[in-house]
Amino acid sequence: MTIMTPDAIKALIRTVPDFPRPGIAFRDVTTLISHGEGLAATVTHLATRANAAGATMIAGMEARGFIFGAAVAAHLGLGFIPVRKPGKLPVPTIGIDYALEYGHDRLEIDPGAIHPNDRVVIIDDLIATGGTALAATELLRRAGATINHALFVIDLPDLNGANHLRSAGLTVDALVAFSGH
Repeated sequence: MTIMTPDAIKALIRTVPDFPRPGIAFRDVTTLISHGEGLAATVTHLATRANAAGATMIAGMEARGFIFGAAVAAHLGLGFIPVRKPGKLPVPTIGIDYALEYGHDRLEIDPGAIHPNDRVVIIDDLIATGGTALAATELLRRAGATINHALFVIDLPDLNGANHLRSAGLTVDALVAFSGH
């Protein structure tokens, strides 16, 4: 069986104009994750890259990072670390507050999910400005993880997020890129 190419995967991603506000072209992965062959190919491509990065654990940010990250972790037989929104974990957590384009947010993890010598690869659906991925990286590093790689399905290079992550010492890779916002 031939695996779908990144270009074929890109064709499965829907663009919704003017969402969430005028001038924004929202890249919607719903159409990709509802396509069995496309989802499987995406997971395989990401898993190959995570494996090459030496991952011993996969982390994903709520919510779409859970979809791709957990699937990659299962594909590789690795554990998955959910990076959650505040108040979602039933155990003591560590957290980080970070700036968004319009406001602030917070991420939390269970520090017991990180073990010494874990080489964690972050996976999310999309890299835009990089704020969430930078916050997740800092939080996971604070918990003791080694993080050198971040993988995404989609990069929006015009928003420069991948370069922000590279400045934080991460190797960044995405399956596809879309110009614009």
